[in-house]
Amino acid sequence: MINKLVAKIKQQDAPIVVGLDPMLKYVPQHLQDAAFEEYGETLKGAAEAIWQYNKAIIDNIYDIVPAVKPQIAMYEQFGIEGLQAFKKTVDYCHEKDMVVIGDVKRGDIGSTSEAYAVAHLGKVQVGSKQITPFDEDFATVNPYLGSDGIVPFTKVCKEEKKGIFILVKTSNPSSGEFQDRLIDGKPLYEHVGAKVDEWGRECMGDDYSYVGAVVGATYPEMGAALRKIMPKAYILVPGYGAQGGTGKDLVNFFNKDGLGAIVNSSRGIIAAYKKEEYAKFGEKNFAEASRQAALDMIADINGALGK
Repeated sequence: MINKLVAKIKQQDAPIVVGLDPMLKYVPQHLQDAAFEEYGETLKGAAEAIWQYNKAIIDNIYDIVPAVKPQIAMYEQFGIEGLQAFKKTVDYCHEKDMVVIGDVKRGDIGSTSEAYAVAHLGKVQVGSKQITPFDEDFATVNPYLGSDGIVPFTKVCKEEKKGIFILVKTSNPSSGEFQDRLIDGKPLYEHVGAKVDEWGRECMGDDYSYVGAVVGATYPEMGAALRKIMPKAYILVPGYGAQGGTGKDLVNFFNKDGLGAIVNSSRGIIAAYKKEEYAKFGEKNFAEASRQAALDMIADINGALGK
C-alpha cells in the first residue's frame, strides 16, 4: 500500500491528505436538518448528517487528493451509529480509489495490539471464514508500549501489504512534556525515530517502508533531524493550516525528490466554507469550498518545494 500511496502522490502531484474529522458543528445546517427530519435528533441522525457531509467532500476532492485520514474519535462519539458512518466513509473512499489512513492511535500489549491490528488492517477469523472489519490502508500507532505494541501491526502489514504511521513527534503544544525529554543525550523522539527506522527496514516497499512516522508541522527543525534518522519512512505531517504550519515550514520533511512526506489538513479543508477567504462559496456549497482549499494547499506546498 505504501507503493500505491507514493504512486497516487506522484500522479496527482499532491503530497497531501485530508483529515475527515467531522465535528457536528462543522456540518452545514441543511444537512443536519435533513438527517434529523428522517431519524430525529438521535445518534443515528447525527451519524447520517456526518456521512452525507463526508460523501459530498469526497466527491469533490477524490480526483485531486490521494488520501484521506478519518479520525475515529470523531465517529466514536456518536456510538455504534458513528462507527457505521466511519466504515461507510472508508468504503466510499476505496470506491473512489483513495488511500485511507485510519487515525486510530492504537497501541497496547501484544494480544490487544494484535486485535487492534486485525480490526483496522487485517482479517478476523469467524468460523471457517476470514472477514475484513474496518479495512483501512494505514493506521496510526502509539509506540509508548514498545515493540510489544508495534510488532503485531508490522506482522499484519507484511501479510496484507498495508502500513502504519508511528507517533514520533506530535504537533500538540504539550508534546514536549515527554517527547522532548533527554535520554542518553538525545530527545526521546529521536530514539523513537531510530526504532521506526529499525522496524521499517523489515517491511520495505519499493522505495519506502510500510512503517512511517507522524511528525508535526509545528516543529520543522525536529522534522529535519528526523528525516535524516528515518530515510526510508514516509512522514505523515499534521498541524498544517489550523495549527499554524505553512508550506515553507515543511520543506525539510521531504526528500530532495519532493517525496517522503504527506501533509494533513483537517478542519482547514473540511470546514473551509467557514473561513473568510472561502465564504463566497456559501454554506450550501461547502464541498466546493473544500475543493478550493485543497487546491490552495497543494499549490502552497508544491510552491515551497519548488515545483
